[in-house]
Amino acid sequence: MSSKRASELAKENRCWRCVSQANCSVRYAGKPMNIHEYQAKELLQKFDVATTRGRVAATLDEAEQIARELGDVDVVVKAQIHAGGRGKGVFKNGFKGGVHIRKTAEDVREVAAKILGQILVTHQTGPAGRLVNKVLVAESADIACEIYFAVLLDRATATPLIVASTEGGVEIEAVASKSPEKIIREPINPLAGLQPYQARKLAKQLGFESSQLKNASKLFEGLYRTFIAFDCSMVEVNPLVITKTGEVLALDAKFNFDDNALYRHPEIAAMRDFAEEDPREVEASKHGLNYIGLDGNIACLVNGAGLAMATMDIIKFYGGEPANFLDVGGGATEEQVTEAFKILIADKNVRAILVNIFGGIMKCDVIAQGIINAAKSLNLNVPLVVRLEGTNVERGKQLLKESGLALIAADDLADAAQKAVAAAKSK
Repeated sequence: MSSKRASELAKENRCWRCVSQANCSVRYAGKPMNIHEYQAKELLQKFDVATTRGRVAATLDEAEQIARELGDVDVVVKAQIHAGGRGKGVFKNGFKGGVHIRKTAEDVREVAAKILGQILVTHQTGPAGRLVNKVLVAESADIACEIYFAVLLDRATATPLIVASTEGGVEIEAVASKSPEKIIREPINPLAGLQPYQARKLAKQLGFESSQLKNASKLFEGLYRTFIAFDCSMVEVNPLVITKTGEVLALDAKFNFDDNALYRHPEIAAMRDFAEEDPREVEASKHGLNYIGLDGNIACLVNGAGLAMATMDIIKFYGGEPANFLDVGGGATEEQVTEAFKILIADKNVRAILVNIFGGIMKCDVIAQGIINAAKSLNLNVPLVVRLEGTNVERGKQLLKESGLALIAADDLADAAQKAVAAAKSK
């Protein structure tokens, strides 16, 4: 995503990292931890949510073996990456689609050979695409009807909200844009939970027949219990299907978790797939830093999410392009500041670095010493603009002045942004 779009979404008070989820509980720097579809199905099964039989495979032999175990049924092979639009995606080897249905174990092996180890490009991955390391091999459902169903957090009311639509199997954003009347919203009292009458009402609104109401209600209740039990910010099933024999199944599921609650769920944290994440973001998380890579050339090091967003905005205002979001937090150490600089200069697009610190809990002299140590140990070779304000600011400025570093001091945020933009253009 462009930094321009990130800035626009910030002004709309929306999470730019998951723009499709307007009710995402995670704002600004934080982003939800994602898991793969096969992992999501494993979690759903813990709460008796009906889904199709199948397992994940990392090799061709495993894919063929799973297909044989499923028996004489149509088998679906699905690329496992953290992105939507897999079915319409295109591999860089020219093979089209990350979702395929095959009839025999041999055919499953053949299609898996064209998917595993290949780069899949979808509308959500961007042109770089994602490497497919695993495929889900599962029984194909004989679909009669597709429905969209999600439990998420409504930030406006700070309560769970069920969003559903009869237009399943497609992007819910498109439905909301073209046919908003087809979106059903059911707020849930967090103390009472999803009530049986609400589950039945939803089932009727979604067009379930009388004979299907019980199974549909059971599935809805299972999804809500899953959402609560694992401290989710979203559980999305798209599509939730009715088969031609009347079964109600969760065919594809996506989870987002509240990172602040992961300490209560080590089994969920263990599902994190680092291969699916930006290596810089992974490295930053190891040091307690909130980092998101963007596509500009002015790196930012700021304390506080709001100040970081304001810094990105003002860089844009003066004609620059932020290279990242980086919030070192209110209590960063010299070591964290050094690690932050390592991450910033690892981005080859960076032409200047802007440090914008407002010292409250964070002391300006501590940050200044961290900047000095980092710049000297890393042989910093890009222009460094520093704006300090707050606790121990005079001591911090004095340390920087006496350091001998060729840094650019700024009096205020506007001055800092203008100097960073000019430095990046001259580099």
